[in-house]
Amino acid sequence: MNFWKDKRVAVTGGNGFLGQYVIKKLNERMTGYIGIADLDHYDLRKTADIVRMFEEHKPNMVIHLAAVVGGIGANRENPGKFFYDNAIMGIQLIETARQYGVKKFVCIGTICAYPKYTPVPFKEADLWNGYPEETNAPYGLAKKMLLVQLQAYRQQYGLNGIYLLPVNLYGPGDNFDPKSSHVIPALIKKCVYAVREKKDEIVVWGTGEVTREFIYVEDAAEGILTAAEKYDQPEPVNIGAGFEIKIKDLVDLIVNLTGFKGKIRWDATKPDGQPRRMLDVERAKREFGFKAQTEFVEGLKKTIEWYRGMSGF
Repeated sequence: MNFWKDKRVAVTGGNGFLGQYVIKKLNERMTGYIGIADLDHYDLRKTADIVRMFEEHKPNMVIHLAAVVGGIGANRENPGKFFYDNAIMGIQLIETARQYGVKKFVCIGTICAYPKYTPVPFKEADLWNGYPEETNAPYGLAKKMLLVQLQAYRQQYGLNGIYLLPVNLYGPGDNFDPKSSHVIPALIKKCVYAVREKKDEIVVWGTGEVTREFIYVEDAAEGILTAAEKYDQPEPVNIGAGFEIKIKDLVDLIVNLTGFKGKIRWDATKPDGQPRRMLDVERAKREFGFKAQTEFVEGLKKTIEWYRGMSGF
């Protein structure tokens, strides 16, 4: 609690999926100033808006969550936008934070920054050992450049910037828009609608043979704030749950939890994405004592229940 006593924190993307949980946990921790820099008020691609944000909120800490994100389909359709928007936001925010004397900059990276064929579990030291998976490489590389910038700024200017690599998030409040959602909300939406409309089949992208790791969004928020409190080193840190699951097994889980009784048709003409994903989470545990708490099935149940309630089902 003493750490947050005199803090003025600006959270970019504070009204987003992850941002809402970070704001909630900040409010539980501190009585100082919390400013939300969301798209309704600041276009963080524009230097003038960033400067205005710093002038209005006067932060001594920035937690940079804002990002233009999406699933495989959205990444394939918008590679230029995903690269430019994410790179320009972060680069200008870090530079302006330096100019305004910000004491700490917490930057959220992405698991998409890892090379396509990273050995499992992904260790932070593997980050530069190859090119990212092609469908999300522009996004992953844009975010990885912010790690380079933070390390360079620490060396030259003494800016205390830390860089965190969360695995795929899920939970209540996720994005369920089929044009841009990730795999868990996309599958939940398909299954819930199929049950409601008594469909006998759903179509799922890929082969189902690839693996993924997921972290409950509330756990991710806790990991980010714990790192903000206790971690001050230049090396990146994974924020994950430390398990992997085949997409086929994930589909089976969501089918069972939603009560869908129909057939699963796999569309192998659609890309699978990266072959395997699972983080080594030992550095986070060692450096600042973070370990994810939410069991995967329990997190899925909460997410499905939230979506049904939000949808009126």
